[in-house]
Amino acid sequence: MEEPVPVVAAVDGGTARLLPDVDRPRAYLLTVEGAPQSYVDLDDPTHLEFEYARRLAHVVDLGFPPGRPLDAVHLGGGALTLPRYVAATRPGSRQEVAESDRGVIALVAEHLPLPQDCGVAVRALDARAALERRPAASCDLVIADVYGGARVPAHVASLEFVGAAARALRPDGLYVANLADSVPFRFLGSQLATAAAVFPELCLIAEPSVLRGRRFGNILVVAAKHGAEAGRGLPLAELARRTAADPFPARVEYGPALRRLMAGAQPVGDADAVPSPEPPDGAFTIG
Repeated sequence: MEEPVPVVAAVDGGTARLLPDVDRPRAYLLTVEGAPQSYVDLDDPTHLEFEYARRLAHVVDLGFPPGRPLDAVHLGGGALTLPRYVAATRPGSRQEVAESDRGVIALVAEHLPLPQDCGVAVRALDARAALERRPAASCDLVIADVYGGARVPAHVASLEFVGAAARALRPDGLYVANLADSVPFRFLGSQLATAAAVFPELCLIAEPSVLRGRRFGNILVVAAKHGAEAGRGLPLAELARRTAADPFPARVEYGPALRRLMAGAQPVGDADAVPSPEPPDGAFTIG
């Protein structure tokens, strides 16, 4: 049996690589310009290598009744790690993926094809355009995992964008944004203030080393369409237990901790939105 070999392709965002995992026969890491984008195991879509993807899965698992099919919108596709996970764990789900890089779509379709009849539709669309064309109250879950290179673009970091996500969600829906920042958390603070202007309940999930300012890293912001007072709030205790038990434990912060991070921050509209900060050299890059 031949050993799998890396695949290199020109995509809209530069040079993409599919790098085989020597320990798992049909698992691959997707990078674009050296920045890791996705990890997929074709034989086991529930195997999540990236810690932030594992935390996203915890939100999906705990935020809705087990096994219930979902109408989900994924903004940013990569190699479709989370759509594959939802399709495997919640059969019958209907999922739309918006990926703006047509080269990545073609590369993934050729080398990491989705199972037939999995309910996942991949569209070559800008994330915001895809979100804004969704009918009101048409989905249970919106996941914003949108990066231009290693930065979150400004047009998906505004009050108008978050408002479009809230409009698309059903009453018990959840919005999750994968962000990246480090102390003094100016970008994160503005994004929390922006989300808090739209959603009644928020939390964030991140590793303690990121929250303590020791390194740059991923931070998930999770928001509920209706808060705990309506009986539809976030599963905070369960999320805290699940994320604390991960190989790289994370913390769930909410309430006063979020207010401290938001201190002095204001919601940002389209006119004032900025991309997430440039990560330091080597933060997300594979050679």
